[in-house]
Amino acid sequence: MQQDSVWLGPLRKPVQMAMIGFSGLTIALFIFLVFNQLISSDAIGMHDMIRPQGKPIVTVTLLSLALALLFAALFLSDDKGTIEVDRTGPFDILSLVCARLAMMSIAYIVIVMFYEVVSRYVFNQPTMWANELSLWIASFLFLLAGLYAMQQRSHIRIYVIYDMMPRWMQKAADCVSVFLIWVFTFCLVWGGYNDAMRRMLRMETFGTAWDPPIPGTVKPAILFIIVLVAIQALSNLIADWNKAPEHHNPADEIDETEIENIRRTLEDDK
Repeated sequence: MQQDSVWLGPLRKPVQMAMIGFSGLTIALFIFLVFNQLISSDAIGMHDMIRPQGKPIVTVTLLSLALALLFAALFLSDDKGTIEVDRTGPFDILSLVCARLAMMSIAYIVIVMFYEVVSRYVFNQPTMWANELSLWIASFLFLLAGLYAMQQRSHIRIYVIYDMMPRWMQKAADCVSVFLIWVFTFCLVWGGYNDAMRRMLRMETFGTAWDPPIPGTVKPAILFIIVLVAIQALSNLIADWNKAPEHHNPADEIDETEIENIRRTLEDDK
């Protein structure tokens, strides 16, 4: 990652401090909750973490976690990855923030599954929540990753015919592609809005022992994020409208930086 500010500017340092502060507070609260489970028979467990009513410590912990994730995503989105494309519009900022949330969620899934494996096979005490929690996180991971892929223009595309077109025809093809994305988005929202609102308003749960509200949160998220994807597609079309014609070949997909890192690793092992 480069260390130059991409968009936060003078706010980079305050955002970093907020990220560190809320992350520290969240870790301290989780340590307290874990320690409390060891010494109290009426301790707060994972069942209570998704039912915070009447439990101020749970509410504060979840709020602190949400703010820690938000400020971490804001701070990390202010760096540009080596192979990332440059930001081309104001909407790209939102997509990059969502992308950083998706990236962090991978680490949370690994932590949850590692905890489950140790708990199950070392202490013979499997959890009732690890599978559902990892599934819940992964649902948002895949949705946000789709938005990031659209912002990075990294969805699979077939360039054989596109590269043979003159620029005006390429623009026409891009318009058709974006139009079809918006048609799909409209149909999905039109057909799924009522069902999504029903599930969200009653916070429909998963029907398991832990019973998290996966349907009540994921279904509305699908509609919301597909709208963001459509807006990002339109933003890309506007940003790329005056670009020079591009011609693609397999060599464009080679990551020279990654190859160089692999070469250094192999040389160090000798």
